[in-house]
Amino acid sequence: METIALFGGSFDPPHAGHIAIVEALREFEKIDKIIIMPTFLNPFKSLSYAPATLRLKWLKEIFRHDKKIIVSDYEVKQAEKTPTIQSVQWLLKSYKKIYLVLGADSFASLHTWHRYDELKEKVEFIIASRDKIKIPDNYICLNIDENISSSVLRKNLDIQKIPSKCATEIAQFYKENNAK
Repeated sequence: METIALFGGSFDPPHAGHIAIVEALREFEKIDKIIIMPTFLNPFKSLSYAPATLRLKWLKEIFRHDKKIIVSDYEVKQAEKTPTIQSVQWLLKSYKKIYLVLGADSFASLHTWHRYDELKEKVEFIIASRDKIKIPDNYICLNIDENISSSVLRKNLDIQKIPSKCATEIAQFYKENNAK
């Protein structure tokens, strides 16, 4: 039984901000493993631009050689919107403590998440800074110096902001599919 950081999201596409969060998490001595878990479909969205299986493939390639990172297919295999509490309950069967990682932009709506009261009892939150959003002192804050979002990246396709291991394939997918 280990202590993990659960970093979930759409990763549509994966980008430098996601990499920066993972790198910052690696500095936490309390965390034994980082679980990256792409959604099948984000519970707050009606669509994804890249299919879940493709986003999962990209993440596995990006983090393939990192022994501290596990890219989980749990939510992708559910083949439906999966609330975070469900994923946390599944992970608690194998891990003793979970730090749940989310961006400051998601933090603002955290209280609206499915079974939030139960979720906050089961995890400790780590909030990644973004857009100068104020994070309360009682939360662990990751100071991330990447001003990027997947939606902006899909529009502007700055290949420098996409992880190099899959950059060409990712950029080509979004160009060919006119994902904005």
